[in-house]
Amino acid sequence: MAVHRFQAAIVDLDGTMVDTLGDFEAALNLTLADVDLPPVTRLLVERTVGKGSEHLIRSVLTHQLSLPGEPVCATRSADTLYEPAWQRYQHHYRHINGAHSQVYPGVVDGLKALQSEGLALACLTNKPLAFARDLLAAKGLAEHFSRVFGGDSFARKKPDPLPLVKTCEALGVSAQRTLMVGDSSNDAQAAHAAGCPVVLVTYGYNHGEPVQQTLALAWLDSLAQLPGVLSRA
Repeated sequence: MAVHRFQAAIVDLDGTMVDTLGDFEAALNLTLADVDLPPVTRLLVERTVGKGSEHLIRSVLTHQLSLPGEPVCATRSADTLYEPAWQRYQHHYRHINGAHSQVYPGVVDGLKALQSEGLALACLTNKPLAFARDLLAAKGLAEHFSRVFGGDSFARKKPDPLPLVKTCEALGVSAQRTLMVGDSSNDAQAAHAAGCPVVLVTYGYNHGEPVQQTLALAWLDSLAQLPGVLSRA
């Protein structure tokens, strides 16, 4: 076994391990139909995901209500529609979860490589915990993780560092010895503030911006490249 600086790794879910845009798009469009709003585009979903389901719902409602042809109405604001939309979204996502998503190539190889080096693994996502656990199980990824935390596991979500700090505590490893693996500036910002080194994948969801503009140890085209990161650390 190689000697390197890491004892654990924290891995993001959406956009890092699993391409879930199809799930988000389907659940959102069913939700928008329930509140009599037009369907969302996949491009908007890609730019908006990453800061938790609550942020996603509010952002999408605000955008759809501002489209040309949508009447201005005090009783149909993002605030007034949020609660019914949130309830419908949870209902739809629960039934859709995993149906329109795929594990990215190289993910299983990357996770196995981390485990073969003796690293403890945790999945940390802004997705609600129940949805995260169900998705990991559906995609055959749950067995790789000793701990799983979601957007509702702690008082704050990424990009706040609190979830990373608490996950490191749960793993019993210092932040400096824990590698964060993510796909966006949210993951990087949280990792930098928590004191975790971070690597970012180039294929995920970074609010429409090139992830290479975000400071990281490395930018990976596949998680199968993680052994190279470990060997250089």
